[in-house]
Amino acid sequence: MTEDNDITLPRPPVVIIRAAKRQDLPALNEMIASLAAHHGDASAMTPEKLERDLFGPMPWISALVADSGEGLIGYAILVPLYKAQEGKRGMDLHHLYVRDGQRGNGIGQHLVARAKEMARQSGCDYLSVSAATGNFAAHRFYEHMDFVPRPVTGMRYMQALS
Repeated sequence: MTEDNDITLPRPPVVIIRAAKRQDLPALNEMIASLAAHHGDASAMTPEKLERDLFGPMPWISALVADSGEGLIGYAILVPLYKAQEGKRGMDLHHLYVRDGQRGNGIGQHLVARAKEMARQSGCDYLSVSAATGNFAAHRFYEHMDFVPRPVTGMRYMQALS
């Protein structure tokens, strides 16, 4: 979750949390870019990459959207995880985003609830999420949603493949 500005818009009368569809790709791409910009990052995401990763021959991610009937106002991206030493499946709530003005209206809570449901239906034993060290609003939000903080240990290494 990102910090909200001081403006809270009225909650739309109906918000549907559903799986992303192909026609959502431009709006989903725009929200991903908005979240990246908030964190000071550039977004290299495109609707084509989203289509490949959501709907391609080997889907890599799942995405939920919050649809107000007049447009998308939030999303969640889920990525599978695995703890080989325990034989446990998990799901990472990789992104959670609600548009400015709509935070505080319960949209994020509904996205998380649906993400938990999807993870359970996929046979997962756990749902994980991370938040930047200084993002205290996100920490409070996730703890309010009954996520338990875990210290991160060790280093994560990466090597480019191309």
